[in-house]
Amino acid sequence: MEGLFILIPILLLVVYFILRKDNRHNYVNLSEGDKQLLFKNVSYYQQLEVDDKPRFEQKLSEFLSYVRIEGVGTDITVLDKILIASSAIIPVFGFDNWKYNNLSSVVLYPDTFNTEFQYEGEERRVMGMVGNGFMNGQMILSRSALLQGFSNSADKENTAIHEFVHLLDKSDGATDGVPEHLLKHEYTIPWVKMIHEEIRRIENGKSDINPYAITNEAEFFAVVSEYFFEKPEQFNAKHPELYDTLSKIFLQDPAKKTL
Repeated sequence: MEGLFILIPILLLVVYFILRKDNRHNYVNLSEGDKQLLFKNVSYYQQLEVDDKPRFEQKLSEFLSYVRIEGVGTDITVLDKILIASSAIIPVFGFDNWKYNNLSSVVLYPDTFNTEFQYEGEERRVMGMVGNGFMNGQMILSRSALLQGFSNSADKENTAIHEFVHLLDKSDGATDGVPEHLLKHEYTIPWVKMIHEEIRRIENGKSDINPYAITNEAEFFAVVSEYFFEKPEQFNAKHPELYDTLSKIFLQDPAKKTL
């Protein structure tokens, strides 16, 4: 009987994905109210040069035209859409024409959830995940984690950016911390070496990088990318080699914008 209760939320999620309506291609250009929400809530956008802001807005609108954003147990607000889309655009803003071909929808839960996709009860530690199997092409995010990532200016973490970096990593066919589509071949071996050297420092308590980064190479890449975009000046000062490599991967130098 316990196994049945575990299967119910999974089955309901499968049915949800099968029966939902396709509501893509329904997002128009950002209104002035949307742009005000964007400016008020996304510090990355605030720090862009005047000429770059319209380009960010356009990329954000394009993302919302081909990716569904839907709620389970909660209604979706305009701010939810803006923050999710911003999380997608921030890592790829340095690329001229990037589309998340491995993503069709983002499902927003009201709070953290467990591995059986339940957002009530105990053992709810998951803040975000990129789906595999029947969930392939889907991302699930916790609204509480989404809002926290953009509201706490003192931290080095942003769950939504973390998950979109996983998608970038996955775009070459393997979620392994080495984004081959984005990293020139000559930088691959030095990057892997840097990963393992920094993991040893984290294990020895000699690094300020979130210890979750030692889980594996893919999580390391996602964790340091959060730090790179959330606190670029600090990350550059404490981890210059990592910063330099991430600048090459993302074709961005966000520390310059914060000086």
